[in-house]
Amino acid sequence: MLTILGFGMIATFLVLIMLKKMSPLAALVLIPALFCVLVGKGAHLGDYALDGLGSLAPTAAMLMFAIIYFGVMIDVGLFDPIVRGILRFCKADPMRIVVGTAVLAAIVSLDGDGSTTFMITVSAMYPLYRRLKMSVVVMTGVAAMANGVMNTLPWGGPTARAATALKLDANDIFVPMIPALAVGLLFVFVLAYVLGLRERRRLGLLTLDDVAEQAEQAEQLLVPAGDAPGGAARSKRPTGGAGTGADADGAAEGPETDADEASGDGFQGLDPHRPTLRPKLYWFNAALTVALLTMMIMETLPIPVLFLLGAAIALTVNFPHMPDQRARIAAHAENVVNVSGMVFAAAVFTGVLSGTGMVEHMARWLVDGIPDGLGPHMGIVTGVLSIPLTYFMSNDGFYFGIVPILAEAGAAHGVDSMEIARASLVGQALHMSSPLVPAVYVLVGMAKVEFGDHTRFVVKWAALTSLVVLAAGVLFGII
Repeated sequence: MLTILGFGMIATFLVLIMLKKMSPLAALVLIPALFCVLVGKGAHLGDYALDGLGSLAPTAAMLMFAIIYFGVMIDVGLFDPIVRGILRFCKADPMRIVVGTAVLAAIVSLDGDGSTTFMITVSAMYPLYRRLKMSVVVMTGVAAMANGVMNTLPWGGPTARAATALKLDANDIFVPMIPALAVGLLFVFVLAYVLGLRERRRLGLLTLDDVAEQAEQAEQLLVPAGDAPGGAARSKRPTGGAGTGADADGAAEGPETDADEASGDGFQGLDPHRPTLRPKLYWFNAALTVALLTMMIMETLPIPVLFLLGAAIALTVNFPHMPDQRARIAAHAENVVNVSGMVFAAAVFTGVLSGTGMVEHMARWLVDGIPDGLGPHMGIVTGVLSIPLTYFMSNDGFYFGIVPILAEAGAAHGVDSMEIARASLVGQALHMSSPLVPAVYVLVGMAKVEFGDHTRFVVKWAALTSLVVLAAGVLFGII
């Protein structure tokens, strides 16, 4: 009964948010409350919710101060050189922009934190998508998949959890998986290329010229930053059918009032003349960020404490005057409130799912349903199961609750626990878009995308990416 109710609760949640019948925040709270009553444990709802809140409170605190810290770093211009390099590659070609999104997300994912990746990627690429009227869910989907593959880094979380749960060395799990993960990341880049071509066919190909005589036209088409000379945007209609949506001319027209603009070297995702820039403090901010990420990887202090200290130092040094500090905090308050609110709402969902025992019953039902004939292939079975299970469960629940059971089942058929651990990483490409992952709310919130729209777009592609990683692992003899 608990198994049926558990799957029913998850299905109800996904259907309602994908059909936009409820907001994610409301659904994360009200649906588990309803199913808690149906289970017959409504009297314990408060306890389950508080247990969930207690477990996710450090994550919420980390996200709050991480958003402030990296928001300040974006404000002062720390990431402008990276952004400019990516944007020079992208120019105004939708295909290049989508590929650039995947590359940027993969590079920034090296720090092991999904929220950081999404904040930097969206800040850099969102203005381009909006300016060219590209599909923003393509941006969120590609960024989530690239980050999901990179999330398997030893300091990213899943690998460390698998190593802890099975008492193995994280490097022994990760290093042999590198070829399969590299194939998965390459597949994300290829997928980004294909999706970019689709956007190019829909919108047409835009080109940027630096011809001075067309500067006046550029000012009309694109809002310039400061007094910098604008690049003129000309559109070329595709030779085939433009499909639905705005055509190339429509993508270039329609001036907006925000700061994403075209300057002399093309589209700029960040205003190069914004008053918050601190060029004289660039190397201080770079050193502070490197030190912060280094201590995070070395686990010198808890991550929430590191970001709290980092945010305090960044605000104090870059904006010594109190009104400026308040302005910077206020500028990022909307993202802080949206993300932390979603995290606390998700805590109710996970608290009820775990407290009522639904997660355990669902997991055991799946494991018990594995035919005996598949016992010698438990590595492949684990890889396949990791795709849905890491989507419907937290990483903690999967790696500490399910993976040991799968490892025991594999050991009974002579399958090494190291193989089970490696196979358990397969589903991370889809996991990063799970409604139980706090970082995904940073992504959709900053990109102003409905969570249901993101889910409808990304699930099929992310699941396919995970299957590609699994197939590569089997082909290379890793799994």
